[in-house]
Amino acid sequence: MSLRRNKQFRLLWIGGAISQLGTDMTRIAMPMLVLALTGSPGLAGVVAGAKAAAMIVAQMPAGVWVDRWDRRRTLLGAQAVQVLAAAVLAGAVLAGEAHVWVLVVLAVVDGVCVAFVGPAWDTAIRGVVAPEQLRSAYAQEESRRHAAALAGPPVGGFLYGLGQAVPFVVDGLSYLVALVATLFARVPRRAQGSPGPVKKGMRREAGEAVGWVWRRRGLREIFLIAMMLNLLGGAFLIPLVVLIGERGGDALNTGTVFAAMGIGGLAGALLSGWLGRLLAAGKLAIVFTTVFGGAIVAMALPFGPWWPMVPLLLFSLTTPTFNVVVSAVVSRLVPEDMLGRVGAALTLVSRGLNPLAPVLGGSLAAAFGGAWALVGIGGIMLVVAGVAAASKDVRTFSDEPDQITA
Repeated sequence: MSLRRNKQFRLLWIGGAISQLGTDMTRIAMPMLVLALTGSPGLAGVVAGAKAAAMIVAQMPAGVWVDRWDRRRTLLGAQAVQVLAAAVLAGAVLAGEAHVWVLVVLAVVDGVCVAFVGPAWDTAIRGVVAPEQLRSAYAQEESRRHAAALAGPPVGGFLYGLGQAVPFVVDGLSYLVALVATLFARVPRRAQGSPGPVKKGMRREAGEAVGWVWRRRGLREIFLIAMMLNLLGGAFLIPLVVLIGERGGDALNTGTVFAAMGIGGLAGALLSGWLGRLLAAGKLAIVFTTVFGGAIVAMALPFGPWWPMVPLLLFSLTTPTFNVVVSAVVSRLVPEDMLGRVGAALTLVSRGLNPLAPVLGGSLAAAFGGAWALVGIGGIMLVVAGVAAASKDVRTFSDEPDQITA
């Protein structure tokens, strides 16, 4: 059965797309709300940081519990809490009771829910999609993420202009649509014939997942590469803003340059199915890190404030392909009873250094200026690409079972 005729996947995709749009709307609306209420950029950062910290802390326990519990009920339960939290937030704004501590508490609740939804969603995709169609499924997942990232901020800003509570009301409705879509998709509780894991204690189960990843040559290196990509991918943003300002660019110039990421990402997601078939996962990781590092260095070339759009667009085109291939590899190769835990472990590995990214980028920009900071960040990425190319485990890695043995 093709993905177009797979009603379960289509329902999940539609629900996920609408929910993601709501999330990206509030990504811009929330700091605008905090700034309007307090006038403090620092408190806006505290609210955003609270959600990120809660997600990271809850990630591994959530992965273990997703493997232990009924996965369908877990996904529905987490989505239901998101609906409730969004409703409380909208009500607090309407009632004039949106104090900072309320926003922090609700951000923590949402972060914990995201930690559960992530691995539960991945198991849902694997449960309704045939193995040979996983790359196509993840390509479509990637396209809806980039489309939401492109459309969400301007829509969120427009809705905020209609009223402070409006984007949060719409966000709650988007969570509700995702909940209903999951309900009607009839996501399997587990794969057919899978008895589920034997409970061995939280630490032991988490340790088994980490151990499984560590023993898989090639896969562990791919996720260490992903960790550096996420760190440096977050670090170059502040130096790029500084560079554009140094070259006389204004706020409109800056926003337009960064829009290239959304445009390139959406186009890349549409091409990712085709591009992903050209190279095995390991070789793709080498190519992608090389393009990534070279593009960041190229942003520093002295061609004016608009020039960074070109290299930014280039590596944004390749990002979805890397994400799709890695997601499909993990989904195909991880044992069914470890999907939640391994997914959580890999998320922690790949995103564990993310909170340091803006600190690194800001410090380099303050010390050396935007251009040289970008050269340094891109240079580090090129070194990572060189190390990856020198590794036989990375060069030969694919999603074939005989490539991931310990």
